[in-house]
Amino acid sequence: MKNSLKVFAIGLLIVGATFISLNLNAQPNSPPPPSGHGEQGDQLPGGGAPIGSGLFILLSLGAAYGGKKIYVYKKNLG
Repeated sequence: MKNSLKVFAIGLLIVGATFISLNLNAQPNSPPPPSGHGEQGDQLPGGGAPIGSGLFILLSLGAAYGGKKIYVYKKNLG
């Protein structure tokens, strides 16, 4: 009896939270961009930030971390 009451209460909580979250909006619509924006096509605000060097650094650090994990794993096996 206690287990079925707990399951019912948890189910009711989940369903209630779902209905409440369906009615929430995170933010209102954003204002239009300043004049002169997008004259050369559909441009994103903020310009073009270079991500090439940062991406290379993150990939190399990830590869080094993965290599260390494999090294430690193989060292602990033997």
